[in-house]
Amino acid sequence: MSRRIAVLIPCRNEAQTVERVIADFRAALPGCSAYVYDNGSIDGTGDLARAAGATVRRDERPGKGGIVRRMFAEIDADVYVLVDGDATYDAACAPRLVITLLDGDLDMVTAVRDNEGRDAAYRTGHHFGNRAFSALLGTLFGTRPADLFSGYRVFSRRFVKSFPGTSRGFEIETELTVHALEQRLPTTETPTRYFERPQGSASKLETIRDGGRILLKTVMLFKDTKPMAFFGGFAIIFGAAGLLLGASVVIEFMETRYVPRLPTAVLATGLMLLAFLSLGCGLIVDSIARGRREAKRGAYLAAGALREPPESAVAR
Repeated sequence: MSRRIAVLIPCRNEAQTVERVIADFRAALPGCSAYVYDNGSIDGTGDLARAAGATVRRDERPGKGGIVRRMFAEIDADVYVLVDGDATYDAACAPRLVITLLDGDLDMVTAVRDNEGRDAAYRTGHHFGNRAFSALLGTLFGTRPADLFSGYRVFSRRFVKSFPGTSRGFEIETELTVHALEQRLPTTETPTRYFERPQGSASKLETIRDGGRILLKTVMLFKDTKPMAFFGGFAIIFGAAGLLLGASVVIEFMETRYVPRLPTAVLATGLMLLAFLSLGCGLIVDSIARGRREAKRGAYLAAGALREPPESAVAR
């Protein structure tokens, strides 16, 4: 109770479930402040949330990522609980997640969804996509998350106030994870129950469109955080192709003093130039990325660790 806990609930057309989500989290975390950001709902979600006791703000610009970024910027607390408003996450686990964060002095705790064998709760296509993207992230960044797309997370204040998010949609979970990995922040994962949506409630995730956006965002994050690996990969591909095509041309020239395959020679030369250009880009962007990492670290340290409450507050 001595900590200021904010429950952040981004919503779009969740009139069926938003009141239940607010009530469940207020019961699980007595004294918490519930914030509902209504992302252009047309079913009265905001009015129901306000009647349930939540602070409601409305944003017409579509996209979960933009809403989460606005929440992080506007709300001040010691601990932040981010959860979807569809009543699929277990509010009863919130105290355990918060205690895990505080006791371990962590910056992010991710609730790993466990549907306990209920296929209706976690659709096969979404489960496969989650595993595939988690594997891709593990390959690119060295650490594979157990549930990349979990919408149920607990954050420290220093994480929230130093997170330089740019995502507009469902890529936000990927960006949160990559930020923690890039900055080597202390995080953990813990399993929680996952429930199916109530009858008549529909997911806002469009598999093909949002999957493409998440893939593009993952590639861009890899370029921004590991530019030498990104551009170095292109340098190796272009260099290998140039050597493969140019080796025979060089051998022929050494034997005959002629270049009978001029187009091949020009193509090989172009590929080698591209290889060196890619390597040069990698070196330059790597220096820029190092400066960005230092700036992010500075913002993280400036946000400060969670201070212990005064003894009088603990006594009360």
